[in-house]
Amino acid sequence: MNIRRLLLRFLPRYAVGRILVYGRLMRVEKPIGTLLLLWPTYWAMWVADEGHPGNTVLLAFTAGTFLMRSAGCVMNDLADRHFDGAVARTKNRPFARGQVTKAEAILLTMILCLLAAMCLVPMNALTWLMSLPALFLALTYPFTKRFFPLPQFYLGLAFSFGVPMAFAAIDNAVPPIAWLIFTANALWTLAYDTIYAMADKEDDLKIGIKTSAVTFGRHDIAAVMLCHFWFTALMAVLGLQIGATWPYWLILPITVWWQIDQYHAIKTRDRQICFRTFLENNRIGLAWFLGLVGHYLWKLI
Repeated sequence: MNIRRLLLRFLPRYAVGRILVYGRLMRVEKPIGTLLLLWPTYWAMWVADEGHPGNTVLLAFTAGTFLMRSAGCVMNDLADRHFDGAVARTKNRPFARGQVTKAEAILLTMILCLLAAMCLVPMNALTWLMSLPALFLALTYPFTKRFFPLPQFYLGLAFSFGVPMAFAAIDNAVPPIAWLIFTANALWTLAYDTIYAMADKEDDLKIGIKTSAVTFGRHDIAAVMLCHFWFTALMAVLGLQIGATWPYWLILPITVWWQIDQYHAIKTRDRQICFRTFLENNRIGLAWFLGLVGHYLWKLI
């Protein structure tokens, strides 16, 4: 039984229709964004608490990440509502098809942000303080594509604020190692979101949207690989700082192999291949998380 049929058993047809539209607006059916946000947050939690983050922090940050990613998606579609219809990949989004209004999107964003704030209720004051720039970056990112030449870098900052928030929640402090992870993740985000932008490059050039793929021009692949290199280098520095054991270091050559594979894939500049390559970055985030989990478990033996 699909979700629509299940909802129709308990709710009126109109309500089901609106729920499904709002779900698409929040990208519920596309969890890749939530996962790419969660992995660096999980890295931070495991490092901050040396492999033993409490259930309260883990659940709160997992739920909060999903809610804020959803709010960001709604704001993104609101900001791009006059452009999405002209882009092949986004022409079927709710705004592009006239299925949702501006007022609905704003109200949905407010509800999602309020629910995300409720996830912070058990947290300390520093965590609340760190959430303010995180909220600002998440809600303003969609508009940077109008004027900022590297909106993917701005997104990298937004996608990295779960790191200092996690340290703040666990340690009531944001030490230098938190900013090391923050920087590594910002570079990784710039790499994979530039690949994502390469898939839309032709359309973005036609409608005048600014992206890192457009700004880097013919050097876009070199820029991606340079960001990947420094991301991996900083993750190696992180390993040295935490005295990482072999499970963590095992991830290093695996990540490098995957990055080389990405290089060969995006050299084709094929739209579908670039988009698939973007999706494959999820396994890099998962691999580093498993490396951290393995490291702290090994230390217990």
